[in-house]
Amino acid sequence: MGRRRGRGSPGGTPAAQSDAGLRRDAERSLEMTLVNPNMNKLFRFGQSCKGRRVIRFSHSQITRLYSRFTSLDKGENGTLSREDFQRIPELAINPLGDRIINAFFPEGEDQVNFRGFMRTLAHFRPIEDNEKSKDQNGPEPLNSRSNKLHFAFRLYDLDKDDKISRDELLQVLRMMVGVNISDEQLGSIADRTIQEADQDGDSAISFAEFVKVLEKVDVEQKMSIRFLH
Repeated sequence: MGRRRGRGSPGGTPAAQSDAGLRRDAERSLEMTLVNPNMNKLFRFGQSCKGRRVIRFSHSQITRLYSRFTSLDKGENGTLSREDFQRIPELAINPLGDRIINAFFPEGEDQVNFRGFMRTLAHFRPIEDNEKSKDQNGPEPLNSRSNKLHFAFRLYDLDKDDKISRDELLQVLRMMVGVNISDEQLGSIADRTIQEADQDGDSAISFAEFVKVLEKVDVEQKMSIRFLH
């Protein structure tokens, strides 16, 4: 097992790190799901509301998205299954492919229609300059910083209890790095990430703590797909 440092323990050993070093480690660990270059290959292609969150695509973008949707709909029944997504090469080779696919499906559902397809992709739409001055009291866009972070947080929160445990963090890190790093090193990374992020001492990372660690990360840029107009 990797050597663990307790919360607040002195950093005098060679393996110990400064607070700044811990923060960088935590940022890198939690930032891994934000950088997903394969998503840009997947979806190169007015405005719709559901609840209080807003989807904003241009007419031509919606047309392109619908064309992509129908090309994936092998059963021609107006919905996509997990198997339809799994046939996409970029998702098949993505270490978080299954987690990303699951994000398209509501709890308990095994099919997604075009609205649901478009709604999930809306998280990755870049924030345009003219949107930054929108009324802050209006409906929150799905591509807001907060919603992008919620999307990334859910990739880690495997049991959906609104916290990232050490075991969940280890599972996602293992998905990302495969066998390129030893279990001992991976455990050390997870411990340092929890140590830096955990503010309330419960040995897990809440969404608020997740947001705090990533407060200086350009989430808007890292979690964006440049949809064609």
